[in-house]
Amino acid sequence: MESKSNLTNVKLGENVKVYDFVNAYGCEIGDGTKIGAFVEIQKGVKIGRNCKISSHSFLCEGVHISDGVFIGHGVMFTNDLFPRAVNPDGTLQTEAEWNLIETFVEERASIGSGSTILPGITIGKGSLVGAGSVVTQNVPKNSIVAGNPAKVIRYIEE
Repeated sequence: MESKSNLTNVKLGENVKVYDFVNAYGCEIGDGTKIGAFVEIQKGVKIGRNCKISSHSFLCEGVHISDGVFIGHGVMFTNDLFPRAVNPDGTLQTEAEWNLIETFVEERASIGSGSTILPGITIGKGSLVGAGSVVTQNVPKNSIVAGNPAKVIRYIEE
């Protein structure tokens, strides 16, 4: 059966599973990773090995996902603090007219469904972001954060 996904200039590792209706371009997906349906992965995104990216998530340019990361359903990453469609004179902005801000998700972190991750954030190794959270600042390693804005609830024993 023919794939219903659009994978353009994607560097795929071994044993990667991409479900239908994924739009991915100019990105890298590591060995053993699973990408759920209706996910968009933009250019320059790097996803590590053995990750799970659940359906309806959006990984925009500037997002870096380390090995063993779980991304829940409908997680939205952002890459611009002050997005605009047009310039003051009403002309459409181009890629050259905005400032890309990168985001990093470290090894074995988990991001719950429906969370929004603002740009410039590092989500620490082994941490967990509760479902529906809005992450506005760095998440310490081995912590559990939740809420809007997300705050540390407790730490996880290693």
